[in-house]
Amino acid sequence: MLKIHSIVFRFENMTKTIPTKLPELTISFWIIKICATTLGETGGDLLAQTMKVGYVTSSIIFLSFFFLAFFTQINAKKYNPLIYWFVIVTTSTAGTTISDMMDRTMELGYAKGSLILLSLLVIILTAWKLTEKTISVSAIKSVRAETFYWAAILFSNTLGTALGDFLSDDSGLGFAGSAALVGGLLLLTILAYYFTRLSRVVLFWLAFVLTRPFGATFGDFLTKPIEKGGLEMGTAISSAILGVIIMILIFREMKSLQMKSAEA
Repeated sequence: MLKIHSIVFRFENMTKTIPTKLPELTISFWIIKICATTLGETGGDLLAQTMKVGYVTSSIIFLSFFFLAFFTQINAKKYNPLIYWFVIVTTSTAGTTISDMMDRTMELGYAKGSLILLSLLVIILTAWKLTEKTISVSAIKSVRAETFYWAAILFSNTLGTALGDFLSDDSGLGFAGSAALVGGLLLLTILAYYFTRLSRVVLFWLAFVLTRPFGATFGDFLTKPIEKGGLEMGTAISSAILGVIIMILIFREMKSLQMKSAEA
């Protein structure tokens, strides 16, 4: 009862200033993000395909985990790496199965599905910009802004899955070639960050969106059969390895935060 009251109280005060609960945008952040998006691909495929749960049921399950993680993050008092990255992973797994459901169960196809998801992402970012005057993650200081942030992440990860599948299956590049292409675009984005005056906000969201198709194509490269251009590691083993890597990096981050807190 107290938990429900706390959630309601938070949303009744959506414009109230809150401490930042997001991580610093370091190299470690982007490494965990790529691992998390790759885990989203392998984990989503593990439940929907390997375990034959299906895209619709899997999407419902992963969305349930997402909303649980989202409300936990919203009600957190400060940045907690475990909570934050749990939300990221749930957006990636839900994004994988939702995209596959749109493309395969609803038979929209990769191109049409990507266009719909891109339109929804643009609508969210536009509404965020009009409401908060900025979509910079460094300016997220209210529940309303954080809600826009997580909505944008959910749809960007779903869009990234559709784009990754389009590149892998329809472009002729294959899994490795598609991962290399998206990796090259990410590299260009990094170079633009250091050597141009392009908007840092635009470059952040570009990189954020691109990490998802990179994770999707790399995840497929790890799991798909050798005759299809993959390594045939399987969804279970790949997900386990990625999960361990993510947990190691998260605990390193938690230890670093504890050391900084002790020094302060």
